[in-house]
Amino acid sequence: MSKSKMHFEISERKLILRLFDVVFVLVAVYLVGTFFELNYLEAAVTNRYWIIFLALYLSIFGAIFEMYNLQVASNQLAVLKSTFLTASTTALVYLLTPVFSPELPSNRIQILVFYAVIFSTLILWRLFYVRFLASNRFLQNAVLICEQEQLEELILGLQNIDPHYRIIGYVSADATENSDIRPYQDVEAIHKKDLAAYVKKNAVSEVVIASKDTAGITSELYQQLIELLESGKIVREYTQVYESKTHRVPVQYIERDFYRFFPFSRNNQNKFYLSIVRFFEIIISIVGLLLCVVFIPFIILGNAIGNRGELFYTQERIGKDGVVFSILKFRSMKNTSEADKAVFSTVTDPRKTVFGNFMRKTRLDEFPQFLNILRGDMGLVGPRPERPFFVKEISEIMPFYETRHIIKPGLTGWAQVNYSYGESIDDSLIKLQYDLYYIKHRSFYLDLNIALRTITTVLFYRGQ
Repeated sequence: MSKSKMHFEISERKLILRLFDVVFVLVAVYLVGTFFELNYLEAAVTNRYWIIFLALYLSIFGAIFEMYNLQVASNQLAVLKSTFLTASTTALVYLLTPVFSPELPSNRIQILVFYAVIFSTLILWRLFYVRFLASNRFLQNAVLICEQEQLEELILGLQNIDPHYRIIGYVSADATENSDIRPYQDVEAIHKKDLAAYVKKNAVSEVVIASKDTAGITSELYQQLIELLESGKIVREYTQVYESKTHRVPVQYIERDFYRFFPFSRNNQNKFYLSIVRFFEIIISIVGLLLCVVFIPFIILGNAIGNRGELFYTQERIGKDGVVFSILKFRSMKNTSEADKAVFSTVTDPRKTVFGNFMRKTRLDEFPQFLNILRGDMGLVGPRPERPFFVKEISEIMPFYETRHIIKPGLTGWAQVNYSYGESIDDSLIKLQYDLYYIKHRSFYLDLNIALRTITTVLFYRGQ
């Protein structure tokens, strides 16, 4: 008899977290408000507009404080921190925006109860998630079809991404009927003729095909894949699985057939989308430059103490369509930092000054780039612009690198909020995968996600 096993995809787990954060908080506020006759709590969840803004605040601040980061959501200590920050900020902002929330109560104890209900509801639900939904009860079993020499790299590539995704068996595409195929660690070796039976017996939910040689998919194996599809099993190509789980385009696996796997987002040429984005870029750039003017006296003082030398710094970068422009930043390194040749910056780069390191951590050094955005050299969101020297060097090693230049570079980007820092060619490859994912899936939602996660980077002092 076939075993049944429930599992959740990454996107499903994030949706569950978002949905039940809001639902449980609204229900708890309503029940406590009704039972104890607390007018403020009752009003917060009986007026549709006030409900919408409470849910919106909870979702936005939850995103900023990493409530929907699955690594954080699965760690009990990290959950306590992110829940406290989310509940505190949500309650405070909601209370201080009376246009979008009920009038503050005369009985101030209701404010404490309102906060206590939000925090206790969130923490109880999230601890339940850690103990139950994030446990091994919901592992997703998969089978891999690939060449023998690829096996280790492909298995590690998927299982390191999602700890709830487990390759339990593999079919060697280059094996013949009489070949001696061996298991890899705890991953069983499956003969081609036994694939369908193995999948049904072991509660396998997905078959992943990573074979580069189509000759390895024999007619017998092909018929079994059709049978599995018809029975409701999922059959996917490796690059699709990799991209859906990592939010990166796996250029190392698709080689010369890149454009078969890479339909660019229509938003890259959509005039309505680009016009709306440009409108917000202008507004935010003006606000950013005004803040820059406010910060300048403090930066001049810090520069004089711990960063002696010129205040501003310009450097050539590659923009849209390969056009070179001069990027403007507050200087964060010594004036003689590249006396010999251009080199990658590192996290512990000795060339950074004391005050310069502070500016990088808080992203203050990037504020003058709002002028580049206002001039149209850059956008708010996009691949970070790279120097011509590095573009030439990396392009000789990496295929598709210059594909980044089909859109404007950005002040922040998908690679910046997902990957710590680029200190080498290997790091540049990973960042390229994120950049290409953004170009492929560019949308208002993804832009908003990047913006919120950039705020997280600044608040948690993670800039580099």
